[in-house]
Parts: sequence; C-alpha cells; structure tokens
Amino acid sequence: MNQAKAGKFIALKRKEKNLTQAQLAEKLGVSNKTVSKWETGKCMPDYSVVSILCEELDITVAQLMDGEVSDEKSVRIYDDEQILDLLRRTQELEKQKNVLYAVILIVMGIALQALSYAVGGSDIKDFISGLLLGISIAEMLAGVFVIGKTLAGGRVK
Repeated sequence: MNQAKAGKFIALKRKEKNLTQAQLAEKLGVSNKTVSKWETGKCMPDYSVVSILCEELDITVAQLMDGEVSDEKSVRIYDDEQILDLLRRTQELEKQKNVLYAVILIVMGIALQALSYAVGGSDIKDFISGLLLGISIAEMLAGVFVIGKTLAGGRVK
C-alpha cells in the first residue's frame, strides 16, 4: 500500500464529490488537518473511520488501499472486512511497538541514572556522573512522551 497514492486518491474522490477537507472531516468526525494528512500521504486513516470514509467517497476499502479505482473484472482475494481487520491489527501493532520503545527508553534511563550514582569522586568522574544523570532524565522524559502520545491516539514517527 502506497500512502501517497492513497492520499492523492482520497483528495481526487473528495474533489469529485465537491467537498472541502473541512466538510469531509465533519462528516467523518475528524479534523480537517487529519484529512490533510491523509491526502498528503503523511498517514493513513484510522481503521475506525475507513468504512465511513469509503462510503462518503463511494469507493471500496480495496480501492482506498490501492489508491485507484480497480477494474471490475479484477479478482480480489480479500473482502473489505478482512482488509479492515488487517488494517486494525496493523495499527494496534504499531501502537504496541511505540509503547515498547518508550518502555525501553525509560528502563535505559533508569539504568543510566543508577550508573551515574556509581560514578563519582573526582572532577572528571563527577562531570561524567552529571552527564549520565542528564541523559537518563532525557531518556525517561522521551519515553513518557512517546507513551502519552501513543495512548492518546497520535502517531509517533
């Protein structure tokens, strides 16, 4: 699936329906910035709005994923429900991956913080200890940010 191609397809179909991004967004219950991100290929629609989006644009889920109107004679191995389920699972795995990265950052931060307490005694060792402590705090904050952003529904790239 090519996100940029799918995005251009969404924009084309939206314009064919004489809808603005804001009008489409209102019908879907999302922001016009979200529609803009889809159309520029920065992200794909969440699985929870794909069916409604396809209904509004008079396209199938397969056409959305392909980024083009498919030939009526083309053979599809998967139906729309299977594609939606696959999309849902993929998005859930992406969230789990982000949470795992965040937990790793936090654990590494804690380890560096413990290491910073073990180092010390001379000016250079105190400097290294302070540096390790600063890095550990930054890692833990980054981990908390990633977890918060992921659980709030945003995508972290």
